[in-house]
Amino acid sequence: MGLFGFFKSQFIEVIEWTDSSTNTLVYRFPVENNEIKMGAELTVRESQVAIFVNEGEIADVFGPGRHQLYTQNMPILTKLKSWKHGFESPFKAEVYFVNTKQFVNQKWGTSNPIMMRDAEFGMIRLRGYGIYSYRVSEPTVFLKELFGTSASYETSAIEEQLKKMILSGLTDLFAESKIPALDLAMHYDELSTQGQAKMKQRFSAFGFDITSLYIENLSLPEEVEKAMDKRTTMGVLGDMNQYQQYQAAEAIREAARNEGGGLAGAGAGLGAGAALGGVMANAFSAAPQQPAAAQPAKISCPHCQAQILSTAKFCGECGKTIQTEKVPCISCQAPINADAKFCGECGVQQITEKACAKCGKKNPPTAKFCVDCGDNL
Repeated sequence: MGLFGFFKSQFIEVIEWTDSSTNTLVYRFPVENNEIKMGAELTVRESQVAIFVNEGEIADVFGPGRHQLYTQNMPILTKLKSWKHGFESPFKAEVYFVNTKQFVNQKWGTSNPIMMRDAEFGMIRLRGYGIYSYRVSEPTVFLKELFGTSASYETSAIEEQLKKMILSGLTDLFAESKIPALDLAMHYDELSTQGQAKMKQRFSAFGFDITSLYIENLSLPEEVEKAMDKRTTMGVLGDMNQYQQYQAAEAIREAARNEGGGLAGAGAGLGAGAALGGVMANAFSAAPQQPAAAQPAKISCPHCQAQILSTAKFCGECGKTIQTEKVPCISCQAPINADAKFCGECGVQQITEKACAKCGKKNPPTAKFCVDCGDNL
């Protein structure tokens, strides 16, 4: 290489970054000891930002597009280096390309269970996992807070920090929501939206914007899930007595199908029969008993005061009829006992004696003929 070639290699005329990776956040253009030629071409692609840094101090920032580097479009760097207007000499500066695309399918998950208080199960341990997406929204903030002076910066360098931030926020969110453990699955979307909003401020402190957050699964410990499965099974079975009877009937049917299996079958049949007898005894002994028929109430005989059934027509002691003669009430015509003094319906007092129209003799109310003159009443 000649002397002219040596000097020519020291001047950088094209500055660009073709991103061939999927997880690079920042790439430093390899300026090394070379100088950037004034008027060099800077190409910034979509989802990229180019930042010039002079001696550790952030200077000019260029968005997507093709730029010719002159003092006119590098005002901060021109001021820092005290260039005169129209300065044409090569210059030294560090150039960083920041990737502003979304980094999707970033995974989060609980390394240790989250302790929570549940109204139904008491203290429980909750595990969960999901995905989130983010991008660099403030490149200068990101360079100041995280990047430093490395040649490149990948998502793996900040992954653990972001996961811990998400878990901390979601743990607080789950506790504040007070959603029962059995109802968490029906609130995944709401909790995801609230979790993303809660993370906005935390991510922005590093120059990031969290663009999405999803809860894929929240699960309880295995022993709690087994208890829930048993409770669900009991609810499906319903009446356990009926279920035992159903099992006993199925066992009888299977025994009938396997009848006549030789000596071995006979022995097995005897054992099965003994076991089946126990099942049948337990099943049908638990069957609900029919309630005893209600016995008729008892009343006192109006003649001898003996206790007899309320449905009896004659007294078992004195033999007299229990049913008394009925007469209509003199006011409402309701049927009442002939010797009743007042009506049970309207309460009007009844006439207890009847006067004979011929002789004036007072007769009992049930008499049909006068006890004195025999005249028809």
